[in-house]
Amino acid sequence: MSAPGTIFALSSGSPPAAVAIVRISGPKADAALQHIAGQLPEPRLATLARLRCGAETLDNALILRFPGPASATGEDVAELHLHGGRAVVASVLEALGRVEGLRPAEPGEFTRRAFENKRIDLAEAEGLADLLTAETQSQRRAALAMAGGSVGRLVGAWREQLLALSAQVEAALDFSDEGEVGDSLPEGWREQADSLAGEIEAVLARPSTERLKEGVRVAIAGPPNAGKSSLLNALAGREAAITSAIEGTTRDLVEAPTAIGGMPFLLIDTAGLRDSDDEVERIGVGRARDALERADLILWLGEPADCPDPDRAIRVSPKSDLSPPDPASDVGVSAVTGEGIDRLVAMLGERASGLLPAEGDVALNARHRHAAEAIMQDVRQAGRISDFLAIAEALRHARLEVDRITGRAGVEDMLDALFGRFCIGK
Repeated sequence: MSAPGTIFALSSGSPPAAVAIVRISGPKADAALQHIAGQLPEPRLATLARLRCGAETLDNALILRFPGPASATGEDVAELHLHGGRAVVASVLEALGRVEGLRPAEPGEFTRRAFENKRIDLAEAEGLADLLTAETQSQRRAALAMAGGSVGRLVGAWREQLLALSAQVEAALDFSDEGEVGDSLPEGWREQADSLAGEIEAVLARPSTERLKEGVRVAIAGPPNAGKSSLLNALAGREAAITSAIEGTTRDLVEAPTAIGGMPFLLIDTAGLRDSDDEVERIGVGRARDALERADLILWLGEPADCPDPDRAIRVSPKSDLSPPDPASDVGVSAVTGEGIDRLVAMLGERASGLLPAEGDVALNARHRHAAEAIMQDVRQAGRISDFLAIAEALRHARLEVDRITGRAGVEDMLDALFGRFCIGK
């Protein structure tokens, strides 16, 4: 639990800026607003006020108040919309710090209070954290959907089905104790359980958000001096790797996170694959082979017939400005002239779209997936056993895992780590 009291912080970007927003949340939010602005406006009505500290005018600002529980945090909230100069913001924060009962907010404390006051569930809080760090359009869309409650609605539907299944089992148990029915479940019960397990399995078959956060791993591989580093630079749009006509320039992995077509990629330049007596180069070649094993996609710049994994690879014929592309390759490119780069980018986007969550689908992160797998297994087990008490226990455990996803139970150990990812003022 976050520390009690009334908190305040700058909730907009660092000054200077056109406007700076200072947020106050807690039982003394109205008192703080009255103290610094000399008035309490009507709820949710932006009002012009002169902010003062004693006899000194600090700023002319818009003020708003949002009485709890119908506020972002579930508490009384006030906002000061200031002119965004450094001196203005500093003077207002200093003045609030002098108000009895107010203290500066800790990182993520506004969002944590929203969670603790049940304004958002844990999955929505995770979505907000992802939204703050989103760098590509696909990351933004997935984070916005999660912050908007997509995961909560999905697992809420699972919970309703689990409650319905559990209620039927409990009723069968009660009647069985009274000797009014036999030892059979209601007709269609096992089919309902199997249907729910299949629904969860289908969601688990979708790509997770982890690849969306880390980017599709693309290893650029081939023999020495094939143009791997030049291609990486062309795709990344910057000089991320050293290029040279000398063979064996790249000895270690060079990673370049980038966005292509609104999708996140991690481009990996690797050492040229060949036998070598040079100990350092041999280490680099070993790391290159490891990178190939772990890659989602491979851009192969060697002979098409030598491609180590055609199913994961796009066979690229490099340096097409110097010689015609190999007809057995998938695409010919020139990092010098740009020839074929657009086509390669389109091919990468097409391949990556099958590895990333589809727009409109609810995507689960690793924590959600772990719980969902447990729910699926519990429901499957419940549908295959005959002992009513064991069935009821399996369904109870499944409901507990649902509550772990939304934060109703069993998540205290990870809350500090989650909300520590937020900035102060969020």
